Amino acid sequence: MGAITSAVIAVVGVILGWITIEIACKPCLEKGRQAIDRNLDPDYDPDEQDAAIRAPLNPATAEPPSAAAAASSATVKSV
Repeated sequence: MGAITSAVIAVVGVILGWITIEIACKPCLEKGRQAIDRNLDPDYDPDEQDAAIRAPLNPATAEPPSAAAAASSATVKSV
């Protein structure tokens, strides 16, 4: 009888621990599950979503990538 009681207490403890982790880490777990679902979706194309993020806000005044890289490396000084 003692073994059954110990097993029941252990199972209840694991279940309560799982529920506690689910409640405490809910935002992180939801983001992770959404990322997994998105990556497993065969119709998902990450290039379509990232195109708007990488586009300059004002394309008329945007520098070419080579000029931006040259400008950032020119300001470095060694002491």
